[in-house]
Amino acid sequence: MPVESVYDRLEPLLSRVSKPVQYVGGELNSTAKDWDEATVRWCLMYPDAYEVGLPNQGVMILYEILNEQPGVLAERTYSVWPDLEELMREHGIPQFTVDAHRPVGAFDVLGVSFATELGYTNLLTALDLAGIPLHARDRTERHPIVLAGGHAAFNPEPVADFVDAVVLGDGEQAVLEITGLVRAFKEEGSPGGRAELLSRLAARGVYVPGFYDVHYDEAGHIAEVVPNRSGVPHRVFKRTTTDLDEWPYPKQPLVPTAESVHERMSVEIFRGCTRGCRFCQAGMITRPVRERSNRGIDDMVQRGLEATGFEEVGLLSLSSADHSEIGEITKGLADRYEGTNTGLSLPSTRVDAFNVDLANELSRSGRRSGLTFAPEGGSERIRRVINKMVSEEDLIRTVSTAFSSGWRQVKLYFMCGLPTEADEDVLQIASMAKEVIRAGRKVSGRHDIRCTVSIGGFVPKPHTPFQWAAQADPGTVDERMRKLRKEISSDRRLGRNIGVRYHDGKPSLIEGLLSRGDRRIGQVIERVWRSGGRFDGWNEHFSYDRWVAAAAEVLPRFGVDLDWFTTRERSAEEILPWEHLDSGLDKEWLWTDWQDALEAREQDDCRWTPCFDCGVCPTTGTDIEVGPSNRPLLPITPVSSGAPVRNTAFDSVGGDA
Repeated sequence: MPVESVYDRLEPLLSRVSKPVQYVGGELNSTAKDWDEATVRWCLMYPDAYEVGLPNQGVMILYEILNEQPGVLAERTYSVWPDLEELMREHGIPQFTVDAHRPVGAFDVLGVSFATELGYTNLLTALDLAGIPLHARDRTERHPIVLAGGHAAFNPEPVADFVDAVVLGDGEQAVLEITGLVRAFKEEGSPGGRAELLSRLAARGVYVPGFYDVHYDEAGHIAEVVPNRSGVPHRVFKRTTTDLDEWPYPKQPLVPTAESVHERMSVEIFRGCTRGCRFCQAGMITRPVRERSNRGIDDMVQRGLEATGFEEVGLLSLSSADHSEIGEITKGLADRYEGTNTGLSLPSTRVDAFNVDLANELSRSGRRSGLTFAPEGGSERIRRVINKMVSEEDLIRTVSTAFSSGWRQVKLYFMCGLPTEADEDVLQIASMAKEVIRAGRKVSGRHDIRCTVSIGGFVPKPHTPFQWAAQADPGTVDERMRKLRKEISSDRRLGRNIGVRYHDGKPSLIEGLLSRGDRRIGQVIERVWRSGGRFDGWNEHFSYDRWVAAAAEVLPRFGVDLDWFTTRERSAEEILPWEHLDSGLDKEWLWTDWQDALEAREQDDCRWTPCFDCGVCPTTGTDIEVGPSNRPLLPITPVSSGAPVRNTAFDSVGGDA
């Protein structure tokens, strides 16, 4: 039977809320398929506001891939702001999709992409509005399978009570495999009900938290994580693909109807990173490097611009200038679109990969979207600790190139609260920023040069060498920031051209709690949500006191507290909550790299040096892929690590499920 739209009930309320256009849908390149012609129906959610969620590449890619399939329907939903939530509760309107305004609870699968842990409370709001029980154990056959993916899903234990299943790693092929399983299950008459469907998913490499029991020792540490039924793997492996050119998505990017954070046409030019920055979860969990070919990128740009009308092309990756053919790519695109109003941008650019040729190609159209570089640490010592080997000389040379090529401002990104950090490491950010201003004035002959210093609080992440590190408390971080601001303003001639952007350390501590928490944190999340927690990634909605109070109410009964999960350093012997979820990285290698960090010893990039045995290539059955033909151009020799090779029957490609 068809599922009716709730729009007739929703529309009269929209004049009473902020930014009502975000709930209307009808975006260019969106899809609304016939409900009755579909046998499998997906609802894809990014648990944040429309303006943040719509540009998300992972959701956009999966949305298009699913809707290409015959008999498959995919729609999107985003978090509603508190003003509309209140009205929806008052008028009995459920969580809805923006495509056809259908109730989310009517779909077969609710796929949620977690890019950040601070979206967890938004998931609970959506579940509650949709009429889906918060706890997976309370759901029946009439409720969707709640499937989580994204970078934060590499430790889904804090939300284990709320999700039915989790996909680790690249998601496109995974959603097609899951679609096939759901279709076959329904065609058979759903034998065995919900539990049987979850068992079939688990047998194909999907993580089902409810099929695992976690036991703790008297000190509050995890003693073991074990399957509670037969046929469930002890370890769940991530999915990895090797040929991005086979998946040129999105082919028809969505164009927002309301203002969004990124209004440009974006192409992912490669996935993965082997630079080895020890703080960077994204770089670790997306290994190995897999490049899209020059021709593949060119075709995607042309098709995307024609489909959207955007005037800016973002070449995306973790470090876009590291593509082995970035010079040829940017020159080719600049040649093709010269004389048009199309601009190119590299949203992420390493200091030591930027040069005058690249600068000229990016600015040839006359449009300059801004340059951001990320030294991450203020002192050379702390940069060795985090394995971000960029010297101050490298930075000054790079920004001088940019200023001499016509740019007038650059943004520098740093972190505060890094392992082994002292006040002096942070204060050297001030001297670096002042040198940037001096260099810019010298090469440009102008005094309107600006440098914006953006600083975030460091959060230790799972599957990184810093997963054992103690997180700095907010008081320490905030005090160092106070000293930094004072140091920058000590020389007004230079300081007035330096902007400082920093948010206090309290949200970072809560992110750390959610990042490295275990299943006991689920009760904290629920307590926060029931006391009004919403949109915790937004400063105006985040309440540190609410999180601290919830932790104080919940955690003592388990013999632990907030500091136990955040500011405590872990030992090598401790079982970490995510150890049964395999990102391909060898734990012994991660520990050795953590010890190297404490000694301020850097590690080479294995793209250009012999394999140093992180474990990814042999464990996942992949290789580093570079060059125009998408074939290995380096003599990578898999090492014998003793780790099991993943079952490749459920291979998948990029984009987060």
